[in-house]
Amino acid sequence: MEFSDLIRTGRAQAKLLRGPEAPPLRGTLCLTGHHLLLSPGPQATSELWLLLLRSVDSIEKRVASDSGTITLRCKDLRVLQLEIEGVEASLDIARSIEALSSLESVITSFPFFYRPKGLRLGDAWHFHPPERYYKRVARETNAWRLSEVNEDFSVCPSYPRAVIVPRSVDDGALARSARFRQGGRFPVLSYHHAPSGTVLVRSSQPLTGPQKRRCAEDEELLRAVLAGARPGARGFIVDTRSSQAAKQARMTGGGTEAKTAYPGWKRLHRPLERGQPLQESFVRLVEACGDPQQSTDSWLCRLEGCCWLAHVKEALSTACLAAQGMEREGACILVHGAEGTDSTLLVTSLAQLILDPLSRTMAGFQELVEREWIQAGHPFQLRCAHSAFSHARPKHEAPTFLLFLDCVWQLGRQFPLSLEFGEGLLLALFEHAYASPFGTFLCNSEKERCLCEVRTRTHSLWSGLNQPKEQRKLRNPLYAPNPLAIWPSVELQSLRLWQASLSVLLLLRPISALDPPT
Repeated sequence: MEFSDLIRTGRAQAKLLRGPEAPPLRGTLCLTGHHLLLSPGPQATSELWLLLLRSVDSIEKRVASDSGTITLRCKDLRVLQLEIEGVEASLDIARSIEALSSLESVITSFPFFYRPKGLRLGDAWHFHPPERYYKRVARETNAWRLSEVNEDFSVCPSYPRAVIVPRSVDDGALARSARFRQGGRFPVLSYHHAPSGTVLVRSSQPLTGPQKRRCAEDEELLRAVLAGARPGARGFIVDTRSSQAAKQARMTGGGTEAKTAYPGWKRLHRPLERGQPLQESFVRLVEACGDPQQSTDSWLCRLEGCCWLAHVKEALSTACLAAQGMEREGACILVHGAEGTDSTLLVTSLAQLILDPLSRTMAGFQELVEREWIQAGHPFQLRCAHSAFSHARPKHEAPTFLLFLDCVWQLGRQFPLSLEFGEGLLLALFEHAYASPFGTFLCNSEKERCLCEVRTRTHSLWSGLNQPKEQRKLRNPLYAPNPLAIWPSVELQSLRLWQASLSVLLLLRPISALDPPT
């Protein structure tokens, strides 16, 4: 199907309302396959207004006798209103936006057509390969190796081609361990903590099932993890599900690691919300922030009731638990939930920010996001298909990555000198994860990105963000390298609402009402 088949009316006269702080724009509204444009005309002083259609989350339309109003609610939480001359033109444009903003084909999305000046295809895609992090690990220890057992993605479709595994475990054992883990996500290295000689490992749940099955190769792999650390090291398995949820999973084929099968490892349950409950929490947060008519008491009650800051607290608390186990107790840490693609990555990435000074640099944080979220198989296309305004509520959508960015912002607020990047980078990642002209967050896995030729046919977000002009805006001017771990306070009274991510909704709220209840 051609884009032109979905455009019922391509041009109309319109007025754009962008919020209380921006003046309205009048001009000619044009619709293309990927964008909505408003040209103010040759006599106007304002520039061309442009909106990527993929950023539209929901559309509302109303008609009067000779005009129509379209309200666009965007994935970055902007709310835009278009007043369009002509009822038929208004309805046609609304239907066209609905169709074009919800196309499911990856290869017809705008990143495959975007060709910015000054950037070349292929630039920056090579910045953060798994081999780069392995070289750092290899300088610190010889207990690990880079395996290409997943070169054709047949062992684990959501892992990258190369993963870091214990040197003493061969590829055949890795493949058999993968068959014992949900989705083939066998334990792989996430982070090596050189000061303590311990490691952070991630996986999915073991498929023990009601028969309490075992896998000798999986047990061998986790023994090798401990053997590769300092002598006498023990391990903690941080399960991001409740003990009750883990028991229920066993009845449907999942489960947990049995104590007798994995000596030296102790299991800890730290339940983190994911999936639909997390999405609903975000929706309630946005609804509370977008209601300017409520009293301050009502606003604070709704903020507490949405539980978003409670999710931030639990995520940071679990990451601190993993980090403390490594640095203060000299223990190895394995993190998993069920699939290992959501709360698992949230914990491992935050734990590294707490412990690793390199992860807190501009380049190191980009590498962390690339390695622990994109290459690690977080399904961005599923999780970020909609934001908080969509009327659809598919169970696969969840703002897990946004929760991670919020937690990083909390770290930056509590340690304003320790992060080389500022809030602008976090806001850019929020925006681009949901809708972007770059290909970095496309698809759900490296396998899908290879099939769609994303690396050769689209530009990397990192190439855009690493331009000198952008770097100057994104850097933290207060940054001073801190070689120590940063231990955040995770009590609710120490956490704050990330106002910048919700700024377009908070413009009408009194400043005194923006702090959560203590």
